[in-house]
Amino acid sequence: MISNYAIIGSKAQIGKNVHIGNFTTIEDDVVIGDNTWIGNNVNILDGARIGRNCQIYPNSVLSGVPQDLKYKGEYTTLEIGDRNIIREFVTINKGTKSKLKTTIGNNNLLMANAHIGHDCSIGNHCIIGVGVGMAGEVIVGNWANISGLTGIHQFSVIGDHCMIGGFSKIVKDIPPYVIAAREPLSYEGINTVGLKRRGFDSEKIDELKAIYRVIFQEKKNTTLALEHVKNNFKQTKERDEILCFIKKSTRGIIKGKSG
Repeated sequence: MISNYAIIGSKAQIGKNVHIGNFTTIEDDVVIGDNTWIGNNVNILDGARIGRNCQIYPNSVLSGVPQDLKYKGEYTTLEIGDRNIIREFVTINKGTKSKLKTTIGNNNLLMANAHIGHDCSIGNHCIIGVGVGMAGEVIVGNWANISGLTGIHQFSVIGDHCMIGGFSKIVKDIPPYVIAAREPLSYEGINTVGLKRRGFDSEKIDELKAIYRVIFQEKKNTTLALEHVKNNFKQTKERDEILCFIKKSTRGIIKGKSG
């Protein structure tokens, strides 16, 4: 059902069985997939590409102009995949010339009042908590859970299967499979509960614990820790993912527990 009180651009591409609520505005350069539900008072602006079976709750603003003084009106997009839930008052900006697009994968939950800045990339099956503020060009892997009121510095990278405690300040990269909390943000252990829910067995979890024990708890500098892991742990997908993530980090990674 499309409300008579909605304002929809004549060139917008609206899929089948799409619900659009009262006083929602959809501009011309917008694509919305089949079976998507859009509530009242939503603004979907030029450049938005939204997939199928999404839910977009009232007062969200999608594909807004980047909050970046370097943006000069270049053509960019916001690309949102399938089966995403975007709750009330979420704002997601489109890209700049840096990456040309902001991307949200599939099966994500973005809770109320979250902000996703320009050129961010969020993977699949993520939970972005209430009031999370994500600056520009942040990368979030798959199955990440970022708890409420967390602030994320631009260019930060958050690995797959991470769990971030509420009220956190993220200024360093967070490697995959870990829990991060405290102030300053620190390694708190492996995301055991989340990994078990996703089918990781005890042997694999023990492997991850042992790797991160070397990296975060044995007082080695990062270079020596990575060399130790490479030489003393058998090659697995997870081991190599951790090594690659840390070696590629430009901001540096979080530290071990401070006490």
